Amino acid sequence: MIYSSKLLENAVNAFGALPGIGKKSALRLVLHLLKEDLNESRLLADAITNLREQIKFCQKCHHITDETLCSICANPARNKKQICVVETIREVLAFENTQQYNGAYHVLGGVISPIDGIGPDSLNIPDLLKRIGEDQVEEIIMALNPTTEGDTTIFYLSKLLKDSPVKITSIARGVSFGGELEYVDDLTLARSLATRLPYESYLVQNK
Repeated sequence: MIYSSKLLENAVNAFGALPGIGKKSALRLVLHLLKEDLNESRLLADAITNLREQIKFCQKCHHITDETLCSICANPARNKKQICVVETIREVLAFENTQQYNGAYHVLGGVISPIDGIGPDSLNIPDLLKRIGEDQVEEIIMALNPTTEGDTTIFYLSKLLKDSPVKITSIARGVSFGGELEYVDDLTLARSLATRLPYESYLVQNK
């Protein structure tokens, strides 16, 4: 694509670097901004800058927050003895959107994937183990994406916790293997939590 302006080209390349946005979509966004009032563009730029410079991650569960603790961990009405373990922040947002879960979360920050060079040491596992003792956790709900890497991570965590009194369950499969939880509809997600299985039953079901 040939551009008449280097500034235009740089802006298109910047938008095009975002996931899910191709060069044509990036160009439409940039041309839209050029038609808007300059203050609108400044608001967008400020929002992005403030996000990157000021956003924090919860010291307990690693969810995004403006404070030391996220609103979920800081809420005394949430059941801290129940932790839903997820891969990324996107899954927290998806489950919260169902408004059917009142426990806590723990964001691992990924899954074990040797081919990508991601091992257990790369994940937020130590903080999870620490929380189990500090909060006297009674149940760990494994809510990782139904992939080989997700199942490997669940298996690894279950081995770490095998001598712990904590109950290990897994959400029921309402999504096909290889799918991603953030794209599952709210009703299916809510049902998967409500009909979760003991981890042993999950293993038998998914052999």
